[in-house]
Amino acid sequence: MLNVPSQSFPAPSSQQRVASGGRSKVPLKQGRSLMDWIRLTKSGKDLTGLKGRLIEVTEEELKKHNKKDDCWICIRGFVYNVSPYMEYHPGGEDELMRAAGSDGTDLFDQVHRWVNYESMLKECLVGRMAIKPAVSKGLSHEVEEDISVRVVENVGKIEIVLKKKETTSWKRLGHPLENHNSLIPRKDTGLYYRKCQLISKEGVTHDTKLFCLMLPPSAHLQVPTGQHVYLKLTITGTEIVKPYTPVSDFLLSEFKEPVLLNNKYIYFLIKVYPDGLFTPELDHLQIGDSVSVSNPEGNFKTSQFQELEDLFLLAAGTGFTPMAKILNYALTNIPSLRKVKLMFFNKTEDDIIWRSQLEKLAFKDKRFDVEFVLSAPTSEWNGKRGHISPALLSEFLKRSLDKSKVLICICGPTPFTEQGIRLLHELNFSKDEIHSFTA
Repeated sequence: MLNVPSQSFPAPSSQQRVASGGRSKVPLKQGRSLMDWIRLTKSGKDLTGLKGRLIEVTEEELKKHNKKDDCWICIRGFVYNVSPYMEYHPGGEDELMRAAGSDGTDLFDQVHRWVNYESMLKECLVGRMAIKPAVSKGLSHEVEEDISVRVVENVGKIEIVLKKKETTSWKRLGHPLENHNSLIPRKDTGLYYRKCQLISKEGVTHDTKLFCLMLPPSAHLQVPTGQHVYLKLTITGTEIVKPYTPVSDFLLSEFKEPVLLNNKYIYFLIKVYPDGLFTPELDHLQIGDSVSVSNPEGNFKTSQFQELEDLFLLAAGTGFTPMAKILNYALTNIPSLRKVKLMFFNKTEDDIIWRSQLEKLAFKDKRFDVEFVLSAPTSEWNGKRGHISPALLSEFLKRSLDKSKVLICICGPTPFTEQGIRLLHELNFSKDEIHSFTA
């Protein structure tokens, strides 16, 4: 891998940079959608300029290809000619050019870490960087597939118990892997996917379903509060990846009986868009089919709850999904908490996810309040109406004490989140008091 100086990516003036620290998409020309790109990669056109050859690329050679019409980028040791992809890139051409002729791994990970570039750019692969492959080592004897894992989250320890496959005496444990006993920055590890089996899918609203996936044998996946994973499917021969937040057990228990709650299962609440690319494919899967699930990602830390007194949650549609775990963690683990309030935005009453469970929770725990806001209600609706606005927020965001410690979490479609963050800043809430999530 090449080492390049750290850069600000996206640049402060970039169209990809927004107030929340996330990114927004750059409008693409007609005929430059993801599906158009997939069609181009299947057309048989030479997208590398090498007529199907793969080459070893030296650092000197990589540096030569640094122009828009001749742009090579290295990601994790593999070199791609991204010139044909320029007009199809949702982040704009300028963002790709920042890594032109260089190792773009760090820049890629800051914004695109979850994107399955190997599949998206496989027809653009020029070759590998000229480096020596690492030697693989490991245990000296085989062990059983049944592995026991115990996670002690509050002290940050993981206990793993391996069983010998044969009851023989080991003369040595084995050979340490390269970089054993050393720390590797998380951004350098890449995403690891495991194939999970679809166990069930149940309708929750008219267009939202609860998907239950079972982890493979001996696999363990614990998604920390406030973090998400990526689901990966192969669609028309190309691997497509989307981020989703698993939903919490504590609301599931009231949804359907029996519910599978041990660590072999993971649940996702997903809105199916009929005209979408990813969710219809997910919905068409049969029980027993596989979905690839990544390791967790996200920058939320539960230390933000320390001495917290007021927690305000702003969610739109399936932006509610990260709030389920946040709710459970806060109400269970934060003794200083005085109030938790959820303002839940939807179009109609039929769109409200788990309304009865949230109302029951509000009745059961007096610290929790929920308000539903509808943008297209019927005439019978007696609740709040409209979209996120200064009037709604100023009334909702009232502290329990004048100077109480506050955290505001927001999640939903990009326009909702961006507008919400702007309004929160206008209401004089600081950056440290606001956290936005990936739905």
